[in-house]
Amino acid sequence: MIGVSKLYCGSVEPSDLLRYGRRSKDLPSHLLQFSEDKKPVIVWNMTRACNLSCVHCYASATRGPAPDELSLSEATSLVESLTDYGVPVILFSGGEPLTHPHLTELVALAVKRGARAVLSTNGLLLTEAKAQRLREIGLSYVGISLDGMGQAHDKIRGRVGAFEGALAAIRTARRVGLKVGLRLTLTKSNAADLNSLFDLMIEEGIPRVCFYHLVDLGGNPDLPKESLSLEETRAAVDLIAERTRRMGQTGLSPEVLTVDNQADGPYLYLKLLREGLNDRADKAMELLKLNGGASSGHGIAAISWNGQVHPDQFWRSVVLGSIRQRAFKDIWHDPENVLLAGLKNKYRHLKGRCQSCRFLTVCGGGLRARAFMATGDPWAPDPACYLTDEEIALADSEPGPLLANRR
Repeated sequence: MIGVSKLYCGSVEPSDLLRYGRRSKDLPSHLLQFSEDKKPVIVWNMTRACNLSCVHCYASATRGPAPDELSLSEATSLVESLTDYGVPVILFSGGEPLTHPHLTELVALAVKRGARAVLSTNGLLLTEAKAQRLREIGLSYVGISLDGMGQAHDKIRGRVGAFEGALAAIRTARRVGLKVGLRLTLTKSNAADLNSLFDLMIEEGIPRVCFYHLVDLGGNPDLPKESLSLEETRAAVDLIAERTRRMGQTGLSPEVLTVDNQADGPYLYLKLLREGLNDRADKAMELLKLNGGASSGHGIAAISWNGQVHPDQFWRSVVLGSIRQRAFKDIWHDPENVLLAGLKNKYRHLKGRCQSCRFLTVCGGGLRARAFMATGDPWAPDPACYLTDEEIALADSEPGPLLANRR
């Protein structure tokens, strides 16, 4: 997760972290990515059921719940064990989590036991009563998917009217005082809508947006034609950065983030240098070092509807264990799991252009699930990295100063 508003626009300074000691339990939500203890954020795909059929669905959601979903007793025990372990955030996802009959009681339990609870939803089932109840029980944030404007969103989501439904949900959340933001997966179908999306944020007073880079897991033949090229990705990040800066210059201060392509961090750093903003670039690099790059297998974990644990929500072909057999913390710290141990100390394992990259320790090699799906090798370079060989100082170039910081 790369904070465009934090790195590029300076909404967070490195000194801000010193006030909190960088411990996850003490950090406010917008600084959690800089924690030093790195208890993982949990993405809990609590149900496979969904009311939409999205082109880019990584969970292969179905119309109804999967037959092997956790029972209420098992789900309750899971939340209790996660909070006992000290995870800072549980993200309730799906499928569509609002179809789950026990969502609110499980959210309430997580909050009561000290975790931040957040919700990822398409918004169509977020009634005013439901939003009000979620606010009352302490839900920290609801992220509503808006994958483009109007027909672009409807096409990706597989239903006419999905855009208007999502927009209504955003307004409902704001009306009841529930913190809300947008989630958008970048595709060819919506890249032209980015300016309009920022305009919508201004008009609606939406304080946060996360732009997700598309992850093609190889199971959907429609995804390759939706994927942005490397050049289109650079252009999209440029536009996001520029619109974020323009909003800041007008007195607005939204939180703008990109997700699932760690190349965005070094790219923004280089962009600041090209623009002559050296002091801002130095501070951005300090924040990138504190962030530590890709977090699959150490800073983030995913748990499926059936209790299986994965390194992240995209890498479902890798099952680390099941909470039906062992507690999450025992799975997460299993010394015999070679892949998991590698992900926690991946710099020595990464191959190809990653190994010679001067930004290795602030990028971490990108998304391992994407590299694995493209090559069959979990340590191969991420094919979505759009930095040039010159930018990452490969081959005959003088090694960058960041190489000395490898562990």
